Amino acid sequence: MMKIDVLSIFPEMFPGVLGHSILKKAAEKQAVSYNVVNFRDYADNRHQTVDDYPYGGGAGMVLKPQPIFDAVTDLVDKAESKKPRVILMCPQGESHTQKKAEELAREEHLIFICGHYEGYDERIREHIITDEISIGDYVLTGGELGAMVVIDSVVRLLPGVLGSEESHIQDSFSTGLLEHPHYTRPADFRGMKVPDILLSGNHKLIDEWRTKESLRRTYSRRPDLLDAAELSPEQRKWLEDIKKQQ
Repeated sequence: MMKIDVLSIFPEMFPGVLGHSILKKAAEKQAVSYNVVNFRDYADNRHQTVDDYPYGGGAGMVLKPQPIFDAVTDLVDKAESKKPRVILMCPQGESHTQKKAEELAREEHLIFICGHYEGYDERIREHIITDEISIGDYVLTGGELGAMVVIDSVVRLLPGVLGSEESHIQDSFSTGLLEHPHYTRPADFRGMKVPDILLSGNHKLIDEWRTKESLRRTYSRRPDLLDAAELSPEQRKWLEDIKKQQ
């Protein structure tokens, strides 16, 4: 079972996300356990202050090292695994990807640190962090929303969490391409019809159609992904045909 600890000064933000849908079911199936900790509880001063003015001046406040160091140390000491991945949610971090989610899903213990204010004391980065992750090139008021996004992307990949193991394998980005279009009943909705091939029962042709549509959508919306995609000779031929049609 994966263990996920989250350090935040706003722990009340998490129950609504962790207590619903797939994340809730994952905990019920004992695929994962969640523990959200207010690292203000580890502050060694009477007023439980976790931030201070930056040396050298400047706008904003900076998170102090002591509460976060002590919180991480305590969580590691209490855990069975002594080598957790300690993840700092930070706009300076590497952009989160499906590949990163798959990598983290193989771990036994993840600790997420959610910051606020202007930033972190640099010694936190230098001495206790294993990963810095950003969910995009923009700045949020804190790391909580980013941590929720990463947790969701990781937990859904754990064994037994999704109803079908093929679900996440066929997700957009898992194959290096965007996912093909989906349709469900009715076959004719207000004159808008499902492609005939999907009603044919010919699974070989259906798979071929889905692959071509995945290539078409990727080329149209995210052509940058094609540079790293591992395509078969047949898929490359289909892609060339798609390019000629544009």
